[in-house]
Amino acid sequence: MSTFQSARRRLRAHPFALDAALAAGVLVCIVAGSLVEPHGPDGVTWTLRTPDALSLVLMALGAAALVLRRRAPLAVLAFTGGVSLVESVTGDPRAPVAMCVVVALYTVASTTDRPTAWRVGLLTMTVLTGAAMIAGPLPWYAQENLAILAWTGIGATAGDAVRSRRAFVQAIRERAERAERTREEEARRRVAEERLRIARDLHDVVAHHIALVNVQAGVAAHVMDKRPDQAKEALAHVREASRSALGELRATVGLLRQSGDPEAPTEPASGLDRLDDLAGTFRNAGLHVLVAREDQRPEHAPALPAAVDLAAYRVIQEALTNVQKHAGTGAKAEVSVVRVGPHLEVTVLDDGTGAGRHEAPASAPATASVRTGDRDGGGHGLLGMRERVTALRGTLTTGPRYGGGFRVHAILPVETRTSAAQDGS
Repeated sequence: MSTFQSARRRLRAHPFALDAALAAGVLVCIVAGSLVEPHGPDGVTWTLRTPDALSLVLMALGAAALVLRRRAPLAVLAFTGGVSLVESVTGDPRAPVAMCVVVALYTVASTTDRPTAWRVGLLTMTVLTGAAMIAGPLPWYAQENLAILAWTGIGATAGDAVRSRRAFVQAIRERAERAERTREEEARRRVAEERLRIARDLHDVVAHHIALVNVQAGVAAHVMDKRPDQAKEALAHVREASRSALGELRATVGLLRQSGDPEAPTEPASGLDRLDDLAGTFRNAGLHVLVAREDQRPEHAPALPAAVDLAAYRVIQEALTNVQKHAGTGAKAEVSVVRVGPHLEVTVLDDGTGAGRHEAPASAPATASVRTGDRDGGGHGLLGMRERVTALRGTLTTGPRYGGGFRVHAILPVETRTSAAQDGS
């Protein structure tokens, strides 16, 4: 089979040589057919008669034209048809020059569209068969005349079948290539989305816990000499915040592990059920946080999707981190989580002024950040919040409050596209 396939590849690489070999084979067949005496006393017999010069010329011209059948199929068909027509009128007995027409008609049918092939085929069959019936010495209904009709019809039908098969195979190949491109594009899109999601999680976790560690470390340094007990308490909060940060980082980075890794994380993702713990970490850092929740699920209402739950938690986490970093000492933050119909509204307000560094009281840490027009400080916090909310087809509004302070307001749809698709299935 490998030898046959290699031979086919070599022939396809040299189509002109293949056509020349085909033309030589057709010429041999025509010459051999011209030596047959169809009306001998014992039926069809072989003879040693020599065809006349005109028949030999017509046979040679018809076969030679097949060398160009791929380059000009219609012109070759017209030429071979004319040669066969002349042979039908002048030959006695007729030489089978019509074999050239059959090959040329097959080529036309296999390389052109179906309407053109059938129109050309019907015209060729009608002209050659009519000429043979009218000009031939035999009766019009003789077998030789009907054979021309049959052979030209077979050539056109075979060429059309080959063309249809090529088109079918090409369509399958294009469909497979298109499906492969679609799979690759979908895989790249999912990888990009996953990378962006992991980057947002890492930013939220690192920004939140490092800000708390920074604040508590500042408190410990500030009160180390005068109030060592309070400094010890602040260091304990630093230790707790760093342990929590390591745990969340391990869970987030664990998403990049292979599916067969036995150490893949099994802890649930953060959500609003951990909101009190989150507020507690900021209270330990000296920020006054008030939490108000009215997000109980009504009867027959859909449960809060995991994506919405995580997004709401991350928005609150990032907003409180920004308050801790930029609002200034003595700032108060209010967190509101309200479920209104098909939406979940999350609001984080603060009254900070960001006037600069102030002396911190004994019960509150000192902060050294200055509040600017860009609440995110040139980072990716606000951008990450907006991307999270937009990915769920929600809306996010951020900006300064009248009279001082900052406001973060997110509206998240309770029924996301993913949950809707699961309900529909």
